[in-house]
Amino acid sequence: MRAFALTGPRQYRVEEVPRPVPAPGEAVVDVERVGLCGTDAEFFSGEMAYLHEGHTTYPLRLGHEWAGVVSEVGQDVDPGWVGRRVTGDTMIGDGTCRRCRRGRQHVCERRDEVGIRDGRPGALAEQIAVPVRSLHALPDVVDAVLGALVEPGGNALRCARAAQAGPGDSALVLGLGTIGVLAAMFLRADGAQVHLLDPSPRSREFARSLGFDHVWSGEDLPAGPFDAVIDASNGPEVPAVALDLVEPGGRVVYIGLSGTPSTIDTRLMVLKDVTCVGILSASPGLTATIDAYASGAADPRPLVAATVGLDQVGPVLAGQRPAGAGAGPKVHVDPRL
Repeated sequence: MRAFALTGPRQYRVEEVPRPVPAPGEAVVDVERVGLCGTDAEFFSGEMAYLHEGHTTYPLRLGHEWAGVVSEVGQDVDPGWVGRRVTGDTMIGDGTCRRCRRGRQHVCERRDEVGIRDGRPGALAEQIAVPVRSLHALPDVVDAVLGALVEPGGNALRCARAAQAGPGDSALVLGLGTIGVLAAMFLRADGAQVHLLDPSPRSREFARSLGFDHVWSGEDLPAGPFDAVIDASNGPEVPAVALDLVEPGGRVVYIGLSGTPSTIDTRLMVLKDVTCVGILSASPGLTATIDAYASGAADPRPLVAATVGLDQVGPVLAGQRPAGAGAGPKVHVDPRL
């Protein structure tokens, strides 16, 4: 089968590799869609911390936002999985440690990360093999496009839930990439008054096209403070700004990561009696995200600007916008093209 492989920083190839054979407890999935994200771009550039910490080495097969149809199952797996459209958890814990037993497999010290850590090739290929325990079945109304948006949606939904903003509350989202826009969608569905801030005119215009009225560039931001602030940016100075802008007794949610360490003044956090929450993974939010997409509470399809084949993955990761791409921040890959 064809698969996209990174062989080094900014080095890649589309190659022929053996099709996966399901081990006991695994399923093989025919991949229909894969989302490219900032983590993939960091692997492409060589900046991803896992490369320097020994968690990951080249060659590497990316792809952790995906959807497809189960085509084969291994020993001890219910054959009823075959033919079902699914997506999968990126974080796969060992299933035995204390964290896994408490439902926190996404922080298991010995976890696999599909398409991210060594040992679990990602979905930028015609097929992928994953443990059945990591699969989430998708209802018929959640097609492949939505299915490949479940993973980023799970991160964003966890941000919105951690913000605890509802009717009568104001919430500010800093950074309008995929996670920021999705978090804003979920906050709006929860009834909060949502404000969005991003320095990019294109990102702001796209947010307005989705029906968000309170979209700011920075200097024009209303004075606030805001009951909840979500930092979905990658600016090292933004975490401190988020803490500055939150209402005393409010909540700050951090999901964005900068390339250099960020600092906040914990005195301000204490004196404002602020709750700060960090979000690592979509894992605890996947089921609720599928439900939200199925119900129509959030429709993230406009975020997908283009769908390309495996041969175009390298240029996209290098920063090239596909010809004819829409305004959204997300590019999908269909390995069958």
